[in-house]
Amino acid sequence: MTHSFRTDTHAPYDDEERSWRDRIGKYALLPLRLFLGVTFIYAGLDKLTDSAFMKDSGSGSIGDMMRSVRDSSAIPALVDLSLKNPVNFGYAIAFGELAVGIGTLLGILARLAALGGALISLSLWLTVSWASDPYYYGNDLAYLMAWLPLVLAGASVFSVDAALRVRRRQRAGGYR
Repeated sequence: MTHSFRTDTHAPYDDEERSWRDRIGKYALLPLRLFLGVTFIYAGLDKLTDSAFMKDSGSGSIGDMMRSVRDSSAIPALVDLSLKNPVNFGYAIAFGELAVGIGTLLGILARLAALGGALISLSLWLTVSWASDPYYYGNDLAYLMAWLPLVLAGASVFSVDAALRVRRRQRAGGYR
């Protein structure tokens, strides 16, 4: 059996020994997390409360929107899949956005929530906003890029994940 112990003499989590720049660095992704969380909750609720959106056809419906982008999307087969049952696809997107937004905002399984947000943004970019010209007018690409730092870093402060991490560290005697 091999035992290991820490040989470093400094406390990396002790705020007293760190400069103010180091201390505020852990909050760097908080504004992004708040923005994306609130935005995705709003987007999900907006879809669920819009009576015209959750229909197979008609002005402002998910069905008409998907039919209108089918030929200009990067992956028409993905749009065809959604057109098999546009209302259920609309509900899946709306509830997915809600789950991602809540998970991101509260920091519950934050990396998984961010991955979900990135996948939603990627699918919307490849379908709905693919034809944007120039490409940077399509906001879904910007959302995809905004999710990636949260996929990598998670929610380091003001989150359920961080609270659980602190609790596990305390139970383990202060070690990671």
